Amino acid sequence: MRFVSADILCVMPPKNRKPSTPAPGPKPASKKAGAKKAKSTKAPKGPSRRKAIAQTIKATAKADSKFVPLVVAAFVVTLGVFIGIGVLLGRPVLLGILGVLFGLLAALTVTGRRASAAAFAGIEGQPGAAAAVLSAMRGHWHVTPAVGITRQQDFVHRVVGRPGVILVAEGGGARPRELLAAELRRTRRLIGDTPLYDLVVGEGAGKITIPKLQAHIMKLPRNLKPREVNELEARLKAVGGMAVPLPKGPIPGAGKTPRPKQR
Repeated sequence: MRFVSADILCVMPPKNRKPSTPAPGPKPASKKAGAKKAKSTKAPKGPSRRKAIAQTIKATAKADSKFVPLVVAAFVVTLGVFIGIGVLLGRPVLLGILGVLFGLLAALTVTGRRASAAAFAGIEGQPGAAAAVLSAMRGHWHVTPAVGITRQQDFVHRVVGRPGVILVAEGGGARPRELLAAELRRTRRLIGDTPLYDLVVGEGAGKITIPKLQAHIMKLPRNLKPREVNELEARLKAVGGMAVPLPKGPIPGAGKTPRPKQR
């Protein structure tokens, strides 16, 4: 009797055995299911632009009693001018349509300006209000808040732009002017002959109110080119901000070195 070794059994294929078919894998997800998942993962939509504009108009109308009359006057006057020109030229309908469009543009312009003024007036007197107004300026401006600060929350902010370097102080009493004078001396040593301006925010003689701060800075002469503005800002950033004031008096434990404990 002959025995077949196990190695031969492993090699010999079984008789009358059907080839095995691979198990069916998971079905690919359909396009509709993928679209539903994409819709479900989308972030929830915030308030629409119309609602945001409506909220801004309501808040401005509450804070500014002249807001609604000025907006209506801007639209009516602009429309009246265009209709008058159209009557003289014999085309009142065409120029009337243009008058409606330009009237809406004038009303939106007045709305934006009065809304900004109302928002600035609402934060006037709060610490850091000037920094918020300066940071909202449009154009080629580099704003560095609080390059100088006191414990009483008096600040000096630095603005670098086409006019040069502008230091804006805010706070109460005479402290902002003293802080501004120290920052002026420090900045002058850093920038050399670059134009340097200083402003104090507040109520009273020689000060500028928060609603007029942006307009005042925009009216300053353009002394530098955009490339020079970038180089100046990079130089001031490389030097760093203000030096943190150390407390006055002797330093506790000064001059003493710890000794090893004797066993």
